[in-house]
Amino acid sequence: MELNLLGDMPKNYSKNFNKTKKPADLKNPLLVWAVIILFVSCQHQKIDQTAVQTPNVLFILADDLGYHDLSSMGSEYYETPHMDRIAEEGMVFEEGYANSRVCSPSRASIMSGKFTARHGITDWIGARTGTEWRKQGRFNKLLPSENGNHLPHEYFTLPEALKEQGYKTFFAGKWHLGDEGSWPEDHGFDINKGGWDKGWPSGGFYAPWENPNLENGPDGESLTIRLANETADFIKDHKDVPFFAFLSFYAVHGPIQTTKEKWTKYRNKAEELGIAEIGFKMGHFLPIRQVQDNPVYGGLVETMDDAVGIVLNTLQELGLDKNTIVIFTSDNGGVSAGDAFATSNLSLRGGKGYHYEGGIREPYFIKVPWLDIAGKKSSVPVTGADFYPTILELVRADLKPEEHSDGISLVPLLTGGSIPERPLIWHYPHYGNQGGQPSSIIRQGEWKLIHYYEDGREELYNLEKDLEETTDVAANNLELVNHLSGHLFAYLDNVGALFPKKDPMYNEELEREYLEKVVNELLPRIEKQRSDFLSKDFNPGNNWWGSEVTNE
Repeated sequence: MELNLLGDMPKNYSKNFNKTKKPADLKNPLLVWAVIILFVSCQHQKIDQTAVQTPNVLFILADDLGYHDLSSMGSEYYETPHMDRIAEEGMVFEEGYANSRVCSPSRASIMSGKFTARHGITDWIGARTGTEWRKQGRFNKLLPSENGNHLPHEYFTLPEALKEQGYKTFFAGKWHLGDEGSWPEDHGFDINKGGWDKGWPSGGFYAPWENPNLENGPDGESLTIRLANETADFIKDHKDVPFFAFLSFYAVHGPIQTTKEKWTKYRNKAEELGIAEIGFKMGHFLPIRQVQDNPVYGGLVETMDDAVGIVLNTLQELGLDKNTIVIFTSDNGGVSAGDAFATSNLSLRGGKGYHYEGGIREPYFIKVPWLDIAGKKSSVPVTGADFYPTILELVRADLKPEEHSDGISLVPLLTGGSIPERPLIWHYPHYGNQGGQPSSIIRQGEWKLIHYYEDGREELYNLEKDLEETTDVAANNLELVNHLSGHLFAYLDNVGALFPKKDPMYNEELEREYLEKVVNELLPRIEKQRSDFLSKDFNPGNNWWGSEVTNE
């Protein structure tokens, strides 16, 4: 059966339009996938915990933090000694990935151990889908597929699995996995401080904030520091029982805000490093930031680092640092386009919302105090779905492969062994606020294939030789392209993935006019904003976003 790529794509869209595909090739990948998951699930490495009581777990999740937004990950601009400390004392997974280019899908994958196409949350919860997308005024060729609106209740989540082992569970910060009835306390967390529907600090980063699950502090209190203090207080109150503390910052999501003191520090630092004349270049839909020199964002990053320091110091002061697993990562790439246009992910291409490495590759650190892994690095591709089985094995609990069906335990890597090579899958049948396009990705070994739903084209990159994704080698590797594409669509069909549809109202001329306005109006405007942020006279005009409290 021939399919028009811009026609209505059926739910079981399996790319039969490509006559070079052999139906038999689409069956083997599922068997291979099952064998890999089963093999890894059965390979329990010996962990020497003779001197360790039941370990605690501290999971720190940043929001929108880019791969190069930490000093330890190559930034010369941002200063992050506390987050760097986790990297120095643990293992750095240099090819660590979020499971999506945007937040809600990645968070659902961490909680469930499943890739996004399987759990059905493929865009941020609340994004427009179907004909509603037209209200964005983007005039695109496709209508995005439907999107899950909450973390499915039938899943036995990571916190629920730890509660089963006797852990006290705590959540602080951004949730964004459903409305009331699907908040953290509905999915295994005993305590919830600040997790609710919204995926951004709707009242800003300084009190008073608008959050029904976090009581306001004094005016001007930092939301980021408050979440750290709540986490530290939980640890102090539960130091004598095993705990799972999940600190999920709203930082460094927009609206980006900071104090005058931190802005001054990073404004001066940008000048010392040399301010580039041009900060942005046009991408496919939006301008993309090319330099790290945003002093507002720099201050926001450092505040989050201060907050991480509060929690790490609490562990040390209580003598719990030797018995607490610490994990740090981000939910998607740094925002180089759209939202606050806050950071650059170069040399990685793109950023949040994009299918390129800048949109999905993250800082990814695991510290296990009783393992000799301080300062070690792994180049094995891993994802957020792997945290669920990894944590279970580290705390000596039975794995649940029927739940974390796409994740595998990384304990073999942490203990000097290896894991089988496996395909990693990303599915994003949507347009993004940051300029991303409807597409799916498969990564296996050094190869990365991107399938675009607008026109069916496929790009192939060798990430070992071309991490910047500058050279598409698909035309020279057609057999490999067909092989990887077969794996990709076999998986998507198997899990019932949804696909975008042609918009019958698409108007090429209207889209062209929109893109011209982006170039002629938006690009100059954000260049001016960048200049304003770096001006010695910059002042946001509202007591520095409420961080300065007057006595009036």
